[in-house]
Amino acid sequence: MIFLRFLRLLPAWPALVLAVSAAPLPADLAPFFQPPATATAAPDPRRSPLVRADGSRVTTAAEWARERAALRARWFALLGPWPELLAAPQLEIVRTESRENLEQRFIRLELAPGYFQNAILLVPRGPGPFPAVVVPFYEPHTSAGLALTPAGTPTKPLRDFGYQLAQRGFVALCLGTPGGDAYHPDQAGAKCQPLAFLAYLAANAHTALSRLPNVDPARIGIVGHSYGGKWALFASCLSDKFACAVWSDPGVVFDETRPSINYQEPWYLGLDPAITRPRGLVSATAPRTGAYAQLLAQGHDLHELHALLAPRPFLVSGGAEDTPARWPALTHAVAVNRLLGYDHRVAMTNRPLHDPTPESNAVLYRFLEHFLGSK
Repeated sequence: MIFLRFLRLLPAWPALVLAVSAAPLPADLAPFFQPPATATAAPDPRRSPLVRADGSRVTTAAEWARERAALRARWFALLGPWPELLAAPQLEIVRTESRENLEQRFIRLELAPGYFQNAILLVPRGPGPFPAVVVPFYEPHTSAGLALTPAGTPTKPLRDFGYQLAQRGFVALCLGTPGGDAYHPDQAGAKCQPLAFLAYLAANAHTALSRLPNVDPARIGIVGHSYGGKWALFASCLSDKFACAVWSDPGVVFDETRPSINYQEPWYLGLDPAITRPRGLVSATAPRTGAYAQLLAQGHDLHELHALLAPRPFLVSGGAEDTPARWPALTHAVAVNRLLGYDHRVAMTNRPLHDPTPESNAVLYRFLEHFLGSK
């Protein structure tokens, strides 16, 4: 009942949240929802999203709904506003190909007002309705399993999330960087930080998927690796549309000791029209800029975004950047979910290197199959 009251205070929420909440957690997934004892022996130093600025604590679902709205508004005030979301994105099919048990559609998709982007849509054969995923990366071909060497091997192995999920009965929408250059992304006139704009594009991509007749609009998730993982993280947390999310080694908190956790760069959160910072780690000669500088100055970190996702489930497919040492930061989202009456909403796997592995991907696919189901 607590969670039902909370839902009434939120925008339209994916109906699947209620459905999957009652489904038992499979035994093969259960270990990944439990942090190692060594990772949570000491409390995380970041202020809990359940603690207000005046030090008082959120203790009810109704209080959290209000605090969540205020927290989300604070982030948007720093990141910059989104353009108006599209009610009915236009989708143009350029060509369609048959590929194994799939239909492969090369499309042009409206992702901002009047702004179209090339994408690849993979559709299982059959009437549906199917679950679906948005799969962002630098370009769509890798996620669709079409980025191959002359010898026919993948140029970036184990990053073909869209293709693999389509084989498992998902409609997969594979997206790439707007404008094609991740370091200088096209923002179509938007006045927000580039990573926030990527999240906006993904929210519109969700709407486009939800309008397809063979997609179940309540069962749409998002999954991405590295750059795509950052994109998926911000999209799933800033938008209430996605039923669940998987972030593969994006850097789930700010960490200025790690070159790949580079949210300070102008193509993520450091865009500043008055300053162009040198690329690389923060230093005296490469200072913090843009929204990133303001976020850190005000004591914000990404665990606040994680909390916005509750009670929707997420998996961190961790590698070199998101090691077991990140678990304390994830416990804030665990606490928010427990306030709402839910356990087993936050999961993490770990591998030694940044690159995905067959083992980490197996859990990734299993997670999405569990929380989004199959046809």
